[in-house]
Parts: sequence; structure tokens; C-alpha cells
Amino acid sequence: MARVCEICGKSTGIGASQKHRRGVAGKRWKNRVAKTPRVFIPNLQMATIVVDGRKKRVRICAKCLKRRKKNQDSLL
Repeated sequence: MARVCEICGKSTGIGASQKHRRGVAGKRWKNRVAKTPRVFIPNLQMATIVVDGRKKRVRICAKCLKRRKKNQDSLL
């Protein structure tokens, strides 16, 4: 099952994670650890919303859930 918000369409993203051993104070930027691939997964929550007068359980991201609660936009 795809992890996609049913309101805004937010889905998983791919990027890079980078760690380093020492800061600038040690002047060791040459010894930086290589970038490693990582996956950014959206914070999806199950919510019951009203669509066309009927209750429907959907997976929406936390940002959309917060926005709908703020506006009281057909959210149960």
C-alpha cells in the first residue's frame, strides 16, 4: 500500500543523510563521513472525514489533519 496523503498527495521522498565526526574547530572537514541515502516518510494518520455526506476513513498527513482541525472543515 502506497504511503500517500489522500488530501495533498504528499508521499515518500528520497534524500541524503550526512554525519560528520568533528566540527570546524578541529579543521577536519576533510574527514567528513560520506553521505548515505535515506527515505523521508510522511507522518500519516488515520482520520474519519465527511465526504459527500458520508463518513470515510482516510490516511492524511499530520499537516492536513492540523489544518482541517483548525478550520473545522468537515472533520469528525
